[in-house]
This record gives sequence, structure tokens and C-alpha cells, in this order.
Amino acid sequence: MSEHQTKLEHRRTWIKGAIVAAAGLTAGGLESREAAGSQVPTAHPSFATRPSARFCLNTSTIREAKLGLEAMVDLAARVGYDAIEPWINEIDAYRQSGGSLTDLRKRIEDAGLSIPSAIGFFDYLSDDPALRREGLETAKRSMELVAALGGTRIAAPPFRNTERDDLSPLAAAERYAALLEVGRGLGVTPMLEIWGFSRTFKRLGEAAHAAMETGHPDACILADVYHLRKGGSPFSTLGWLNGSRLPHFHINDYPAQPGPEGLADKDRVFPGDGVAPLGEIVRLLTANGFNGFWSLELFNPEYWRRDPEAVAREGLEKTRKAVLGTV
Repeated sequence: MSEHQTKLEHRRTWIKGAIVAAAGLTAGGLESREAAGSQVPTAHPSFATRPSARFCLNTSTIREAKLGLEAMVDLAARVGYDAIEPWINEIDAYRQSGGSLTDLRKRIEDAGLSIPSAIGFFDYLSDDPALRREGLETAKRSMELVAALGGTRIAAPPFRNTERDDLSPLAAAERYAALLEVGRGLGVTPMLEIWGFSRTFKRLGEAAHAAMETGHPDACILADVYHLRKGGSPFSTLGWLNGSRLPHFHINDYPAQPGPEGLADKDRVFPGDGVAPLGEIVRLLTANGFNGFWSLELFNPEYWRRDPEAVAREGLEKTRKAVLGTV
């Protein structure tokens, strides 16, 4: 075989491998999902046949009102949300004040709500094995709290690794896979979360690469309108991923100014009040089979100064309009 033919053969092998790897994330990884007993998704639903959209309140949106978790559950139900996304520190505060997780779970279920996700922080990506073990223990405790409330997922951002740019996708994949195994034992799936201000998992493609390389049937990504903009990810890349790998989505909007470099959490606004291409985002996700929750996550100090119920209500109305008005 000539040198030229050898190069061509190597290139064909590389392309074949890339196609097989991509299938794991874009087509749901049929073999691994079947081996794990997971249901393989059928054809993507069309706009006409897709399930009804479901809406979730991330408690950061009203957190400075300091209502307490029980009151936020009641408020979310009263306003008309389908779910609530609490933070682990709020669950801890509830327990420390004498609250019962069994009682809280009943309150959530009686209100007709669910917990499709929760927000927690743990270092599962460190190069230091001792720090990783500590991070996995923290993750385990956090997932146990989520499971006790009937929750099914938890965010897994690059906590304590935001300043590094030397973490290889394969090392990240191996460490995320270890986290996924902790979650599998508890019935709670950690979602690899993009943080646009971070050097690690800054962009959707970076997160997708690491998730794909795990080869794990539970690997999935938590994306966010704000973080996609902040990190410079083209919104069109959402169309490259199977909706089953994006089981939860943080929806918000952002103003025309400042640009991505100056954009901060405080600049998040209600869906439709900014310039984000929400129509494109919703169409891409829906076409790819997204059937998760649209979770309103805001950190706007102006909203925090307002009546929390009015904020939650306006947020739900505008989120519904942004999602349902698109299709």
C-alpha cells in the first residue's frame, strides 16, 4: 500500500469512528441504551404531535424574597407551574429548621408539582483524586436529598474548575462517567451543565464532546439561553443533539447590550423581553424531540425587589408565550 493510500485509509478509519461516536449523542446511542434496558426513542415528534410543553420555576428567580422552600412550592403551584427546581442549600436550610423531607415531598406531590432537576455544587473534575472523592461524596449527599423529594436530576456544572483550560475531553468524560455511576445508584441523573463564563464546558460543543466520550447511557447536558450566549455557542448547534440528551432546559432572555463579554447573571430578563432568538431555540429543540421542562432561571435584582408571586406569574406567562407561540 502506498503512503498516499495509507493516509486515505487512516482518514476513512477516523471518519468512521467519528460517525459512530456522534451516533451515541445524536441518535441516543442505541446499543448502549438497549444494553442498559433503556427505551430507545422513536422518531422525533412533529410540532403537531409533540407532548404538551411543561414549565418549571427555578427558585433563583424569586430567591431574595426568602420565602422558604414550602412557601415557594405553594407559590409555584398557585401560579400554575408544572414543576419546581430548588437549590440544594434551600433543601438543607429546610432540614436544618426542622423540616421533614417526607412531608415536603408529599406537599410537592399534593400540589401537583414535580422536581425534574435541582441545583447543587460539587467538584467532580479536579485532577486531585482526594478532591474528586470529596466531590463525589458531596454529590452523593446532594442526590440523596433530591431523591428523597422524588427528584430525578441534578445540575453538574464545572464547579471549582472554571479557571482552567487544560482539562482534556477524555479526562472530563472519565470523571463525568464516575459521577453518572453515583447518580445511577440513587436514581438521580447528573446533567453536565454549560457555564458560559467558564473555561471548562464553556461551549455546547465542548460539553457534548465530553458527554459523548463517556459512552454512558445516562450522559446528558443541561443548557441555558444565557450561558449559550455568554460562552459564544451558536444557537444552531442545539439542532445537532438528540432531544433525549437535553432533558431539561433553562430558559431566559438577554438584552442587546452588553455583549457576551460583559453579560452577567443580573442581566437575565423574562423570555421575550430581550433579543435572544427564542423562536429558533424552541423550534430546534422541539424538532429534535425535546420533551423536558422549560425551567425559568433568572437572577435579576430588579425582579428580586418585586412581589415574588407577581414575578413568578409574569415569568410563566412570558415563558409560555415564548415556547407555545413559536409552534
